[in-house]
Amino acid sequence: MEPIELKPSAQGKVRDIYDLGKALLIVATDRLSAFDVVLPDPIPYKGEVLTKISLFWFDKLADVVPNHLLTAEECDLPESLSQYAESLRGRFMIVKKAEVFPVECIVRGYLAGSGWKEYREHGTVCGQRLPGGLVESSRLPEPIFTPSTKAAVGDHDENISFERMVEIIGPEYAERLRDASLALYEAARDHAAGRGIIIADTKFEFGLVEGEVTLIDEVLTPDSSRFWPADEYAPGGAQPSFDKQFVRDWLEASGWDKTPPAPSLPEDIITVTAEKYIEAYELITDEPFMPEGD
Repeated sequence: MEPIELKPSAQGKVRDIYDLGKALLIVATDRLSAFDVVLPDPIPYKGEVLTKISLFWFDKLADVVPNHLLTAEECDLPESLSQYAESLRGRFMIVKKAEVFPVECIVRGYLAGSGWKEYREHGTVCGQRLPGGLVESSRLPEPIFTPSTKAAVGDHDENISFERMVEIIGPEYAERLRDASLALYEAARDHAAGRGIIIADTKFEFGLVEGEVTLIDEVLTPDSSRFWPADEYAPGGAQPSFDKQFVRDWLEASGWDKTPPAPSLPEDIITVTAEKYIEAYELITDEPFMPEGD
């Protein structure tokens, strides 16, 4: 992807955001973050994969919760950006502006990651008591909602209790975001299950658009979710995955202390990660991945 010679209005770990006045242009780059640090090596086609998966889910889940998507058509790009059409192709969305809630809404259907670590130590996940005897990657009796703070680039997200979320955004919105997150997860989980994918957990973000709770950012991508192949699922340890867990595992084994700068990834890790992202797209959408951008 060639750089756009305009300064982004905001820059996330993997996305650049441009203010179009009444709307925002969100561009998914090929950057990859792990442990809240942006890695030095891009993953080929990643931005296109993230965008296409999000577009699929925005359409599929529109009846569950409204979302911020206006268009992803090249013909709808403003004239001032037409010179960048080739670079943007397949990796941009024009979206409604939203008043963003300062929390991340995580739903866990399985015991993994930081949830597994907390359970081993305390028998809880984000302070919620779980049944005894669970092992790593166990399916939970029912999905649980575990919010976190929304960290700036370079900072770490922090798991918080639902009570703390209530303190941050108020009881009405906390309940609405929790209920919306669980409904979205359950609908997506059921769709993915029919295509051989377990969605172990995922993260949603919401904002207010004209006073209405609205799903924003990316949704149910390999960057914001753990996708496991159902035919290889075996609780009791870590699972093979279609997401960036593959990179996390390599980084953990490398001895990196999780503070910037991150180490460079070997070429084979970059290649396999790109293949995993593309495979996730193809399984979820039942469509072959056809690159559009340069």
